Amino acid sequence: MGNNYELYKVFYWSAKTGSLSQAARALYLTQPSVSHAIKQLEDSFGITLFHRTAKGVTLTSEGAILYSYIEQSHILITVAEEKMAALKNLESGELRVGGSDSLFKHYLLPYLEQFHQQNPGIRVHLHHGTTPEVISFLKEGRVDLGVVRLPIVDPQLEVQESIQLQDCFVAGTKYAHLQGVALSMEQLMNNPIILFSRNSRVRMAITELFQSYGYTLKPEFEVGSVDLLIEFARKGLGISFVTRQFVAKELEEGSLFEIKLDVQLPPSQVGTMIMRNMPLSNAASHFIELIHAD
Repeated sequence: MGNNYELYKVFYWSAKTGSLSQAARALYLTQPSVSHAIKQLEDSFGITLFHRTAKGVTLTSEGAILYSYIEQSHILITVAEEKMAALKNLESGELRVGGSDSLFKHYLLPYLEQFHQQNPGIRVHLHHGTTPEVISFLKEGRVDLGVVRLPIVDPQLEVQESIQLQDCFVAGTKYAHLQGVALSMEQLMNNPIILFSRNSRVRMAITELFQSYGYTLKPEFEVGSVDLLIEFARKGLGISFVTRQFVAKELEEGSLFEIKLDVQLPPSQVGTMIMRNMPLSNAASHFIELIHAD
């Protein structure tokens, strides 16, 4: 017994408004065609769905059961229609990228500039967050892709490697006496250490490395941005742990220098991630191609 969707729509609006005339207005129909549709449904089920009253209509107990299902499907169809409209608009309109401030500034900026030059009509939205936050943005559909440090192990996500970064300890001229010396972890820890405060990949990696040698790395300062890590080190407040590529300018001009350790600091890989089974908008596909073309 396949009643068509239009009959259920008439039923839904009649039940929701409690009035056949209001349902007719909502659906741009005449009131007789609404009454006829309800009668068709009732006949097909052999069940009375509405009580007619002076004020309008109320659901019978059987009608209420049908309504509970139809309401759910109506919500799903509405969401589906909105999703389709959004997909269509993405073609003309939006690129939504999740990532950390530092990756946006020091790694993604040239790609964003290039993308904007090639596609001036597309609005770009950057959503800032730590790796776990960016993964949430992706799963909630708030971004099209994320740019994060790897490894990411998640069956719902598809990850592509792009570049390798190297983290290191840096200091300003106040610590010039440490230049060119390979320090032990213990010697390093005799100095004030400056770390990124949020629960970032970089922070977790260095904490774990020190723990693996039996040391607990306790920072003197915890700051919320790479810019502050750089600034604090330049001012001589301590030794900062940063990504070498992000301080290239300071290392070159000599306002910072790298402090060598007698242990190897592991490199970290950066990559893009997308939802595994979700179609990508044209804008997102194009941007990912740009990043991985290098």
